[in-house]
Amino acid sequence: MADIININGKKIYPGESAEAIMCTLSFPTHIVIDIPVFVFRSVNPGPRVLFQAGMHGEEVNGVEVVRSLLKREDIRNPLCGSIILTPIVNVIAFLMNQRELPDGRDLNRCFPGSKGGSMGSRLAYDLMKNVISQIDFGVDFHTGGAKINNYPQVRCSFEDERSIELAKMFSSPFILNAGLRDKSLRKEAYKKGKQILVFEGGESQRFNTFSINEGINSCLRLLKNLNMINTEVEKNNPIFLNDTSWVRAKSSGMFRTSKKFGAFVEKDSIIGKIVSPYAEKEILLFAPADGFLIGINNQPIVNEGDALMNIGVE
Repeated sequence: MADIININGKKIYPGESAEAIMCTLSFPTHIVIDIPVFVFRSVNPGPRVLFQAGMHGEEVNGVEVVRSLLKREDIRNPLCGSIILTPIVNVIAFLMNQRELPDGRDLNRCFPGSKGGSMGSRLAYDLMKNVISQIDFGVDFHTGGAKINNYPQVRCSFEDERSIELAKMFSSPFILNAGLRDKSLRKEAYKKGKQILVFEGGESQRFNTFSINEGINSCLRLLKNLNMINTEVEKNNPIFLNDTSWVRAKSSGMFRTSKKFGAFVEKDSIIGKIVSPYAEKEILLFAPADGFLIGINNQPIVNEGDALMNIGVE
């Protein structure tokens, strides 16, 4: 049988490159929007790897990572296997510069979707049918949300040996143990025997050059380890984190920290403070455990209970 990638009726054979349309969305004003998928295939057999971003419309760092990959010659001409790129999955939310779809649904809680369901459900169905069914494994790019800045990290299940193996090849600064969430792309892909790594870096609605570069380099490391490209890329020594713990605001006020992002902090050490704008109080924040600062709230004005700093524990 011929080794064919078939995306929504578009057939791509070994040695070919093509732009396919995952699905087309129609709106009441006769506006039609396509969601493109780019495929680059070698004549030599090998894995089919997906890089996708824009599951949430305001998460622009991942879009920039995949866009940067899309213009590279080594990506467009793999030595073996196939590279599939979807820069923006949720085009509608991207155009609206918001996380959710117009009906308020989170696309990453709509899987596996259905052909005749809501817009999110239909998008999820088309992604599973036309793209996920064609790959061996992939990387889904995300950022922190609601002012949360995530230090570059890849999330996978430590119970799945293949996922850990891929995460080591990807080799972002931190590898975080993360369970499978109901109705998420990662869980539904796993049911189909497809591993999806989730990369988190930066915050929503803001470019973060460090996270973007780490995302690009991690993709290149993965492909080089798979012998799909021969590009020199800087090696990384990732730190494995088995658990995380959020430090939350014990009072409303102005949040400050002098800790370096990504740094190691010792249990019970002072890692920040909340001060009153009227200077009548100052509340210190302490590390709940020995670990690394992998997430931080960049919002200076916080309310009691807000998540402020995420500590990852080896």
